[in-house]
Amino acid sequence: MMGENAEIELTAELLLHAYANGIFPMAEGAESDEIYWFDPEMRGQLPIKTLHVPRRLRKTLRRAPYDIRINTAFDQVIRACAEKRPDRPESWINEKIIAAFCDLHRLGFAHSVEVWDRGEDRLVGGVYGLALGAAFFGESMFSRVRDASKIALVHLTARLWAGGYELFDTQFVNEHLEQFGVYEIPREEYKARLAKALQKPCVFYSEISSAGSGGSSSDTPSPVPSAPEITTFAESAVVSAFLQSISQTSKT
Repeated sequence: MMGENAEIELTAELLLHAYANGIFPMAEGAESDEIYWFDPEMRGQLPIKTLHVPRRLRKTLRRAPYDIRINTAFDQVIRACAEKRPDRPESWINEKIIAAFCDLHRLGFAHSVEVWDRGEDRLVGGVYGLALGAAFFGESMFSRVRDASKIALVHLTARLWAGGYELFDTQFVNEHLEQFGVYEIPREEYKARLAKALQKPCVFYSEISSAGSGGSSSDTPSPVPSAPEITTFAESAVVSAFLQSISQTSKT
């Protein structure tokens, strides 16, 4: 379902309300000011606890060829995701969406997982999205070197797994996500799962000392991050534990 609503100002508050009700915006194009709101009949989802990670990608993850940083370059990530590329001549991310999500990032709700070339200190891939309760809404990803966006996605899922998140929304299903086990559920089932997930407090931005601990404590801190977080696959017990946890479901 799609409806145009170009006159309403796209604010962080409006986005939080929309996502909490299962609705999300997309622009007609990167240069367009028009925003459309979507509430699709079928909703794409990634399985957090049983993500399928292909064998070759597992090997890449264990080699840890890149630095992984969290929330250190959100603006760069969303703008890289908005760039046109050969497989996508037009982007659905315009300046209104960029501005509103950057506001959400400053408020501590929107997050980026970034892949950096450690030799050149250059951003080569990443993914960004919005966290509410135990739900994470994956928005877009990009890659400038082989597997960079895939590495970011696995690292993101590992963080959701360790933080006790229950819902990883991808909005739609595409060929890129099929290798990770993406699936669809009807709108009503999605909204029921979403409503349940919103009742559970989770902290995306935190030092996770116990991988797979299943959630946050009763003294959950504010979602506003205090400082950028930097980690690497080589140093990340969370990613290692996550890969081990899904080893029985990701054989190929």
